[in-house]
Amino acid sequence: MSPKSKIRKAEAISLTICVAHMMNLGAAEIPGDGGVELRQWLALSNLGLVPVESPEGFSWPGRFLGRREDSGTWVVMFGVPPGVVFDPSEDKFEGSVRVDAAFVLAAHNPETATGIGRSAPVTGEGVVEMVSVAEEAEAPMKTLQSAEALAGRGLKGDRYAQGAGTFSDPSGRGYDLTLVESEALEELNASGVELAPTDARRNIVVRGISLDALIATHFRIGEVECFGQRRCEPCAHLEKLTTPGVLRGLVHRGGLRADIISNGSIRVGDTVTTAR
Repeated sequence: MSPKSKIRKAEAISLTICVAHMMNLGAAEIPGDGGVELRQWLALSNLGLVPVESPEGFSWPGRFLGRREDSGTWVVMFGVPPGVVFDPSEDKFEGSVRVDAAFVLAAHNPETATGIGRSAPVTGEGVVEMVSVAEEAEAPMKTLQSAEALAGRGLKGDRYAQGAGTFSDPSGRGYDLTLVESEALEELNASGVELAPTDARRNIVVRGISLDALIATHFRIGEVECFGQRRCEPCAHLEKLTTPGVLRGLVHRGGLRADIISNGSIRVGDTVTTAR
């Protein structure tokens, strides 16, 4: 292993241990890559690592993550001015250290920051109103009556199944399938922001079920088993491709990112239920 690889590994391990400490978990319970897998795992809990723009002067009346300038490893810091309250590499440590990077562990949506897992139980069942794919990134979405779901990949003919979507990441999860609630799109249009269902750029439009309730849950769309990874939040890229107001109007209502667990067909009219 090269010296740089050893440094990156030590940084990832220390970050993992520090995040686990802040969440009162064992380090073995969370991904240890220190990157995409860790961030996506945190998203299941409505959490994210928010980078601090000027870490050298950052003060926060709570715990945050700081990377030591001298060793490149992560510690947990606290207070104004901040000091080290947990260092995975030492039993004894100095309270004040210089840091060259920092993260705050924060909730994506403070209204539902209720801990690990989904924020509400699943009730009832939904129905698929639209199925659509796009062959390339930013290409128009094409509606279908049915599509072939490929486990671990996506819908056949869709850019994400080919690993060619705008946000495709071979080391990440939750890129196989995207869903959005028909009710959310109707509320957006009622607010004066016109957005056709295909322009939402989600593979599946459903009605009658809360997609938030499917986060960290196995569910079925017809015969296909899926797993809800995290919210598919709107972004500036979506607004650029559509119309002003979409970003603000779909905050926390942009849908769900999911993994496809089993092969099969997804059809208009299929029911959406928790897996049994």
